[in-house]
Amino acid sequence: MEVDLNTITSPSFLKTMSKEELESLSQDVRDFLIEKLSVTGGHIGPNLGVVELTLALHKAFNSPEDKFIWDVGHQAYVHKILTGRANQFDTLRQFKGLCGFPKRIESEHDVWEAGHSSTSLSAAMGMAKARDVLGKSNHVIPIIGDGALTGGMALEALNHIGHEKTKMIVILNDNEMSIAPNVGALHNILGKLRTHGSYNKAKDDIEYLIKKIPAVGGKIASTAERVKDSLKYLMVSGAFFEEMGFTYLGPINGHDFDDLEENIKFAKNADGPVILHVITKKGKGFQPAELDKIGTWHGTGPYKMETGDFVKSSSKGPSWSGLVSETVRRLAREDKRIVAITPAMPVGSKLEGFASEFPDRMFDVGIAEQHAITMAAGMAMDGMKPYVAIYSTFLQRAYDQMLHDVCRQNLNVFLGIDRSGLVGADGETHQGVYDIAFLRHMPNIVIMMPKDENEGQHMVKTAIEYNDGPIALRYPRGNGYGVPMDEELKTIPIGSWEVLSAGTDAAILTFGTTIPMAMQAAEELSQEGISVEVVNARFIKPLDSEMLNSIAQRSIPVITLEEAVLQGGFGSSVLEHYNDQKQHVNVTRMGIPDCFIEHGDVPELLNDIHISVEELKKQVKSQLQQATV
Repeated sequence: MEVDLNTITSPSFLKTMSKEELESLSQDVRDFLIEKLSVTGGHIGPNLGVVELTLALHKAFNSPEDKFIWDVGHQAYVHKILTGRANQFDTLRQFKGLCGFPKRIESEHDVWEAGHSSTSLSAAMGMAKARDVLGKSNHVIPIIGDGALTGGMALEALNHIGHEKTKMIVILNDNEMSIAPNVGALHNILGKLRTHGSYNKAKDDIEYLIKKIPAVGGKIASTAERVKDSLKYLMVSGAFFEEMGFTYLGPINGHDFDDLEENIKFAKNADGPVILHVITKKGKGFQPAELDKIGTWHGTGPYKMETGDFVKSSSKGPSWSGLVSETVRRLAREDKRIVAITPAMPVGSKLEGFASEFPDRMFDVGIAEQHAITMAAGMAMDGMKPYVAIYSTFLQRAYDQMLHDVCRQNLNVFLGIDRSGLVGADGETHQGVYDIAFLRHMPNIVIMMPKDENEGQHMVKTAIEYNDGPIALRYPRGNGYGVPMDEELKTIPIGSWEVLSAGTDAAILTFGTTIPMAMQAAEELSQEGISVEVVNARFIKPLDSEMLNSIAQRSIPVITLEEAVLQGGFGSSVLEHYNDQKQHVNVTRMGIPDCFIEHGDVPELLNDIHISVEELKKQVKSQLQQATV
């Protein structure tokens, strides 16, 4: 049975396919993904690993009546193909194109949206309980990776599901282990025994008979209970899940259709919650991704299919992540207080060099952002200088720890907020535009962002030497500009801004990635006879009150420009300052509006929300016209 992937509209065609046909289709899907993602980029490794698993699930269940809940969602490309979206893959992660994560407006088969990990089990519990209350009988199937189980929310949900004995089938997609050839037979037998009830019934019958023995029955029963438990731990590698109230099935070869089909049948017949422990190979079918041991092929940009070489960026500057982490590493050679902490992002945050040089001072805590922040607080309490490299979008998950544990106790934690600002292709779940708004109102914290990589390295030095509480350095995704770098690091006075271009008619206050936009607008306006001052407002908190007051005394309009949300953002803080000082300054704010920003190239996204050189010039002219009325 030949299948044209581009003509698929529903996964129902899988119901009648043989094992041989499914294997052929698996290869077609892999070839398709390798080709398409070589152009668009995307999460190639995770999706190549779940091809057979996704086909088997869609064959066994009836989506969307049965609910597939993809944890993180980065491994749902095969699901998208099977639900009628293969013909849109040329637009994957492109502006106005197919989303790289599940998206409810794309398909009725996408029943849960996610871009962060460890949410699937809680969502599944909600859907399963809704099903039970409404008297329905559909299946709920969360698919979660072994890495996501380190998230506290996943463990909270496991505890609740097991306690309630809620019927659902949890697919544990484990892509970090190998599987022995003969492992399937024993676990298939155990699966049959358990799901038919005879396994637990046999245990109960033995215990009942032992207790009937006169005089010694009770003692023997208690001993037998310990033996029985020991046998269970000996025979069943999933004893942890069993103790939490789940029926455990596995390990299952996630690339063997017979093994998958048989164990899915067991799971469907079981009462209560089931864990299907599926072993898969990340990157399967594409050698560069299969051989990857550090996560390089987890998510990529475009690459060459023939060689696996990545298409190089045209930028001449160093990566921002690398610049910050390597500067921390440089300073750590002289300061033994410095340690590095990251929640499962050592590669993305470019901490490999630090880890190799200081293995005892590098801590990857897994997908556990809350733990990472409070652990840093604990280290700071004992005199260390912890550097926490964390993506802006993931820092959201540790709000309370920042407020309660770090800022309230005024501890010397150095936050490296990676991917600050718009990130592009990963879209609305990953845009790093909220951290200013949710950090700025916390007492004691300092927030800064550099204009270029040279200033960035000096800000790292500033953060390390700052000993008056928490300090955060924001930096964007991608590479710097290739500016000359000072050999000697220096500290920057906290709260100090700098004038990049003097002007007399208006002032643009901005920082980080939007400085080039402001400089270009000022240059073009100067050619029209309009003199605009551009200020590098590199400290978002505290503000440079002296400079703000100086601008107010000159009675010129102010435009604030930020690649962050307007509500509670930098522009709001400028308004608050002038209001508190009872100064009447005409302030116009430009930034991210009150909506979620989807995926696409950053310049396209900025232009779409009217953050551009032309719009900035328009705002300056509008303010000057109002001033003359």
